[in-house]
Amino acid sequence: MTTILFQGDSITDVGRDRQNIGDLGKGYPNLVGATLGFENPEKYTFIDKGISGNRIVDVYARIKDDILNLKPDVMSILIGVNDVWHEFDFNNGITAEKFEKLYRILLDEIIDELPNIKIMILEPFCLLGPATEKNWNNGFDEEVKLRAAVAKKIAKEYNLTFIPLQDKFDEAAKTTENTYWLFDGVHPSTAGHELIKREWIKAFNTLGL
Repeated sequence: MTTILFQGDSITDVGRDRQNIGDLGKGYPNLVGATLGFENPEKYTFIDKGISGNRIVDVYARIKDDILNLKPDVMSILIGVNDVWHEFDFNNGITAEKFEKLYRILLDEIIDELPNIKIMILEPFCLLGPATEKNWNNGFDEEVKLRAAVAKKIAKEYNLTFIPLQDKFDEAAKTTENTYWLFDGVHPSTAGHELIKREWIKAFNTLGL
């Protein structure tokens, strides 16, 4: 079976039971697992290792237990918004420059250990909403876009699959309230997770697995 690992922060975690490796939470990993599992019975094993609050440095800190030891065939990673958010709220964020350095170190070590792995990098995103509005004019949006640019740049340089999401949410929100898709400006609603799932599967299908 092909093992698919979802890695990231709360947008990937979404309340999963961390004592149950088969629990995919209530977000896009669960929706992906439902769709691919239904269409391809017993072809894939799905693992969600997203952890709420994680920044790139936190994902790197658990690279051994939560990535390398699992030996996934495919890994998708969505990270970056907490690297911004934690700076505004706790003065504990990760600059765009350090974000890029750590992302490269993370990928280098994964690819060195698992040379045949397929990696999909999801673009971090945000919208104006209850959790972002107080810092929106102070650069929240711009800083998230800097991390998004890093993710896209790295995906291109490493020849990895990049999944754009910001434009998708911007387009979807043109005819609705922003909170319909991201209930606080960061965390997706059920419809928002469905949006991510659809873009994820489109990208996954290009891998030919």
